[in-house]
Amino acid sequence: MKMSRTQLYRRIDQAEKGEWESLKQLAERSPWRQKYHIQPVAGLLNDPNGFAFFEGEYHLFYQWFPLGTGHGMKYWYHTSSSDLVHWKNRGIGIAPGGPFDSHGAFSGSAIEKDGKLYLMYTGNTRSPDWIRHPFQCMAVMEPDGVINKLEQPVILKVPRGYTDHFRDPKVWMEGGSYYCVIGAQRLDNTGSVVLFRSPDLSQWHFEGEIGTNLKSFGFMWECPDYFELDGTGILLFSPQGLSPQGDRCRNIYQSGYLTGRPINLADREFHHGEFRELDRGFDFYAPQTTQAPDGRRLLTAWMGLPEIDYPTDDHGWAHCLTLPRELSLKNGRLIQRPVRELVKLRGCKTEVSTVVNNESLSIVELAGTAYEMLVHIRETKANRFGIEFRAGRHERTVIYYDRAEGKLVLDRSLSGQSFALEYGTERRCPLQLRDGTLTLHLFVDISSVEVFVNDGEETFTARIFPERESTGVNFFAEGGRVAIDAVKWDTQ
Repeated sequence: MKMSRTQLYRRIDQAEKGEWESLKQLAERSPWRQKYHIQPVAGLLNDPNGFAFFEGEYHLFYQWFPLGTGHGMKYWYHTSSSDLVHWKNRGIGIAPGGPFDSHGAFSGSAIEKDGKLYLMYTGNTRSPDWIRHPFQCMAVMEPDGVINKLEQPVILKVPRGYTDHFRDPKVWMEGGSYYCVIGAQRLDNTGSVVLFRSPDLSQWHFEGEIGTNLKSFGFMWECPDYFELDGTGILLFSPQGLSPQGDRCRNIYQSGYLTGRPINLADREFHHGEFRELDRGFDFYAPQTTQAPDGRRLLTAWMGLPEIDYPTDDHGWAHCLTLPRELSLKNGRLIQRPVRELVKLRGCKTEVSTVVNNESLSIVELAGTAYEMLVHIRETKANRFGIEFRAGRHERTVIYYDRAEGKLVLDRSLSGQSFALEYGTERRCPLQLRDGTLTLHLFVDISSVEVFVNDGEETFTARIFPERESTGVNFFAEGGRVAIDAVKWDTQ
């Protein structure tokens, strides 16, 4: 049932008596609660925000609407971890409701300065006529974790030439100055990213638009992020309004990146290659990165999408975050690998080696609902081969390689409770085998899967909603023979 505007734009302190406790109890009873992904206690989670290392811990916030699963009054919810694996809930980080965030604390980022963590975010406000007015706001977290909002916005107005779709500041420091990129919509309803500069995080100067060759590429660019790896400039963003092109851009909205020469901050020109999607799966949006103390560039994203109804909506909660990933560059493309710290999740280990010859073979010892599995498949001219997991009498999620097409396919048509069918039930991408071998690194949780392909060359992320009894793992080959080596670790 759709909520009214009044219901969606309530703060948690405006909840009816017992409403919040009832929502938590409803969420706890959900059969699709995750085992090792960040998820809300109840309510709706979306964009990751403020991802930073500060005072010996990783801090990660996320957009949160506590009183249901619609996109209503957004808070920043605070989690932290010493190891990127075990996260603890710290409670509300930023609560909306002031004059400059009266209708929500929208997405943003974090940076350390003078021993404090500065949280820059978009304050969402609405006029009585429901006209949007965004402000770029700042909050400051002390070393003891106490967060206070600054009274005034640090960027008060939208620059001329842009609409009020103006949000999601991502801040960094370079050459003694602070910079931030902000997602924007031009007056002609096309998306872009703009750049601001500041000497102190307080006074910000509008530099202008980042110069790309994508002059008409969707109607809004959300959640921009700029960083450099190995001397290459990388701009992440989530463009809305792209049309599908073959196997590309099949989701309602996309997330991807451009690589090129580092942006010239003086003239803002970015000479780049083609736009590439970050993830080939169904449920991946609004990624944000940070730099670890050891220099690694880490990424996490919302494992979900806007404007899509998910099966857990009726259970009082929605969505989770992806596992953190390490980024590297190879031939101008981003490589994504699960952070190495995830080995701490590994419990009971099972190893299997087998041959599958034009058949489907059930591997009983690999069955489960939450695990990590590394699979090497060596093919000898089989037409199609792959894995079925979370398989039951009538359910299965399938990832397979089609040799004739030279493509890897993720099929969730029988993954359990269906949703978002208007966007299809398969995702595929071109892929070359490495010396005749396909490597799949799967992280299966109660209601999701993240697949890292050929050591991070491609990734597929998807929510799936099978029955608890669907635990099977099957290997199959059609029209030929494959040799399979698999290692599975139950998650602790």
